Amino acid sequence: MPQIPTSPPAGAIAADAVLVVGAGRLGTALVAALTDAGVDVRGPAGRGASGEDAAVVLLAVPDAAIAEAAALIAPGRLVGHLSGATTLAPLSPHAAFSIHPLITVTARTRSFTGVPAALAGSSAAALRTAQTLAAALGMAPFEVADADRTAYHAAASLASNLVVALESVAEALAGTAGVDRAALVPLARAAIDDWAVLGARAALTGPVVRGDEPTVQAQRAAVAERLPARLALFDELVSAARDLAGAAPPSDARSGEEPT
Repeated sequence: MPQIPTSPPAGAIAADAVLVVGAGRLGTALVAALTDAGVDVRGPAGRGASGEDAAVVLLAVPDAAIAEAAALIAPGRLVGHLSGATTLAPLSPHAAFSIHPLITVTARTRSFTGVPAALAGSSAAALRTAQTLAAALGMAPFEVADADRTAYHAAASLASNLVVALESVAEALAGTAGVDRAALVPLARAAIDDWAVLGARAALTGPVVRGDEPTVQAQRAAVAERLPARLALFDELVSAARDLAGAAPPSDARSGEEPT
């Protein structure tokens, strides 16, 4: 069983026990995954648990409930949360850490193997605990300082939630031409896959990177006519693409080859 580094009061609690507070999808999935990893895990317990039978308490509760749940934890426990945007401040005065899995958890999630995870700790010992738990779960951890949490979380939203919002705009525009979502899916997947492997500059294709300004302006006119409320969004994205294309080497082999 992985040993969780803690410094509890002598004889007060089970030295390696981890209590998960929060019986939602994330809490339930973590208990299952930690159990599979051989960790002495209890729960998921409901909000209001004191954690008296554990050395480490992991709060799988909504961001707004973290401070209240932490205040109910008995002194001497090492307390962590799973929020991406929240700093360690709501866990005070406990020794604190955080683990934020960069994954969408569903009712079927049981494994966190290979999942990137942002870690933070209020001390070296607290950070080691986060690292130990992440290792037990098979995660790919990295550290994010409290001062960078909001920017990190905004980046995560851009890469996931807001990509979905953008795809919904593309779907709506395609719908005005009688084209359904399924036709766009291979294109969207290829763009993400290329970005993941090649990076943004090499993955960028289309009229902007080719310098085909008449096509860009024709597209803009179509958006203005059919989805006028999204014209400002289109303009901002084209501007970002122009910036990216301007930074790309002129000899980029991808330029001029793709029809999209």
